[in-house]
Amino acid sequence: MTQTDPERVEQVRANLLAARSRIEAACTAAGRSPDEVSLIAVTKTHPASDVRILASLGVADVGENRDQEAAPKAEATADLDLTWHFVGQLQSNKARSVAGYADYVHSVDRAKLARALGKSAAEAGRELTCLVQVNLDEDSRAGVIGPRGGVDPSDTLELADRVEEQDALSIGGVMAVAPLGGDPSAAFARLYEVACRVRDRYPRATVISAGMSGDLESAVERGATHLRIGTALLGAR
Repeated sequence: MTQTDPERVEQVRANLLAARSRIEAACTAAGRSPDEVSLIAVTKTHPASDVRILASLGVADVGENRDQEAAPKAEATADLDLTWHFVGQLQSNKARSVAGYADYVHSVDRAKLARALGKSAAEAGRELTCLVQVNLDEDSRAGVIGPRGGVDPSDTLELADRVEEQDALSIGGVMAVAPLGGDPSAAFARLYEVACRVRDRYPRATVISAGMSGDLESAVERGATHLRIGTALLGAR
């Protein structure tokens, strides 16, 4: 599927319009302005040509969750003015690669990863904005990383401090994935409370990355500033 395939362009355009309509409706219901909410197009498993289509339609924020897919895709679209968001669980040994292209890393969930990203970003002469991933599962425990990544809410501020210790990193806010089978609205309400505590200590840390194709309305209702939308834009693959 090439970037000039008119059928694909129209499909993505229609999906984007529908997603934006959902976001606007959710903002209206929550009494918020759509300007407060950014859409990140998560392009995992989809080709770089789809990134080009999205860019041609005005989408500048692109998300990926696997470095082995993200790195070549970022390189293939380096001529575009994009902001790259790494949103998946990240091993420390991938930090050097990710620090080379990502502008935001949403999934920082341990001090070792913060140190690795800080060292790699400094060596690359880049600055990264990092979000602390929070585990919203009801059985999360202090000092334990969740199975899908994320620190217990009580550990969030300490990890934010570890991020800020790195000269090439800045703390941008928090990220979370709604628990499987749980109430996303209640989970995102907990995330908002954590986000407020981080923002009280670091006023510029205003990002709340929450909500995907299936639960974006709940995320908007509970204060999300960035939505990670994949399937609703590009379809299943």
